[in-house]
Amino acid sequence: MKRKLIAAVGVAGMMVGLAACGNGDDDKAKADAGPKEITVWVMDGSAPKAWIDEVNKEFSAKHPGVTVKVEEQKWTGIQEKVTTALSENTPPDVLELGNTQTAGYAVTGGLADLTKEKGQLGADAWQKSMLASAEVDGKLYSAPWYAANRVVIYDKKAFAKAGVTPPTTRDEWIAGLEKLKAADPATQPIYLPGQSWYVLAGLIWDEGGDLAVKDGAKWKGGLGTPQAGAAMEFYKKIQSYSTAPKDKDEANPQQSTDIVPKGGVASWIGLGWEAGGAEKALKDAGKEADFGYFPIPGKTADKTSTVFLGGSNLAVAERSKNKELAKEWLALAAGKDQMTKYAAETKGALLPNQAAANFTPAAGSFAEAMGKAGVNGKITPVTAGWANVETEPNPIKEFMTKVLKGEDAAKAGADADAEIAKRINK
Repeated sequence: MKRKLIAAVGVAGMMVGLAACGNGDDDKAKADAGPKEITVWVMDGSAPKAWIDEVNKEFSAKHPGVTVKVEEQKWTGIQEKVTTALSENTPPDVLELGNTQTAGYAVTGGLADLTKEKGQLGADAWQKSMLASAEVDGKLYSAPWYAANRVVIYDKKAFAKAGVTPPTTRDEWIAGLEKLKAADPATQPIYLPGQSWYVLAGLIWDEGGDLAVKDGAKWKGGLGTPQAGAAMEFYKKIQSYSTAPKDKDEANPQQSTDIVPKGGVASWIGLGWEAGGAEKALKDAGKEADFGYFPIPGKTADKTSTVFLGGSNLAVAERSKNKELAKEWLALAAGKDQMTKYAAETKGALLPNQAAANFTPAAGSFAEAMGKAGVNGKITPVTAGWANVETEPNPIKEFMTKVLKGEDAAKAGADADAEIAKRINK
């Protein structure tokens, strides 16, 4: 999804357009005359408090007396929580959804159709690959908000002690991990849980494979292929330098706040908000945080590894009692002015939905490394059924654990593919 974002329209124009999209001033008056509170769900780490306060301040200035209630959610178990909320009569009015999950909620009727508001929301300014995850069958069900990808985060002191410099190839990466292991046997050269499937996805794409592919009118899993087997073999090699559990992902326990701050980790793979969380946790504990960053290395120095380009969209619940107000809040939050402030507030750790809001990263920063890697970014299959695949127990995670514990990759992959096909074709 990354770096060639395009120009945007202003927030003021969006507001005027949105009012015109309904039945004129009467609709807006009815919306303002209704309940004086809208609820917004955002995910942990997505919305800096200073930024969300600024959005709500501007919104409240346009709608005196309307309160915006922001509720922060955790990623763990969020799909089930959102599914339940969207089926109820009083769902959150605006909610953040993972870009791989949006289509699934849209086809079940949980999200408001925003197609008529497309122009007023500023869709022409949105980066095209980000927009793809917000649409289903040509209809718009959300606004792209941000995108991000993972990079390797390393302890500069540990690397200097071992005489390791940031690698540019897989072979150099392995050689560096060997040096780190020899320099300090008590420290993990890398912390890599067995179920970090977003990392594995990039390795599968490097091999020319995919998590799932279209097979006529249906989809089939891609984990039983030689490409996925080769990717998993390399993942297994990297994971062997870690003492992280083989049956957990990066959020259980949360690597950035529960693992790294305790020490004994020379490197790990994470997102920008995780790097920031680890730095804060270390400083709160009176420890020094001195991180460096580099893209996950590719097979050759001329191309970094492919990375999963994750991100989030902002949507309006179909059952919202305050749709017009919700759409206006959405347009404001996803518009050029606020996205520019968002990019500055996150210091480039999260990429905004349009070029006019881009942030120039500092040399040596996480954002710089993310930008280099993001050029080779991809997303999971854009199909409504993909959300079913990610629902726990995630068959990709189970495949990874089985292989790491010794099961044949082809057999484990075939079993996973059967489950993926069953879920993705629902």
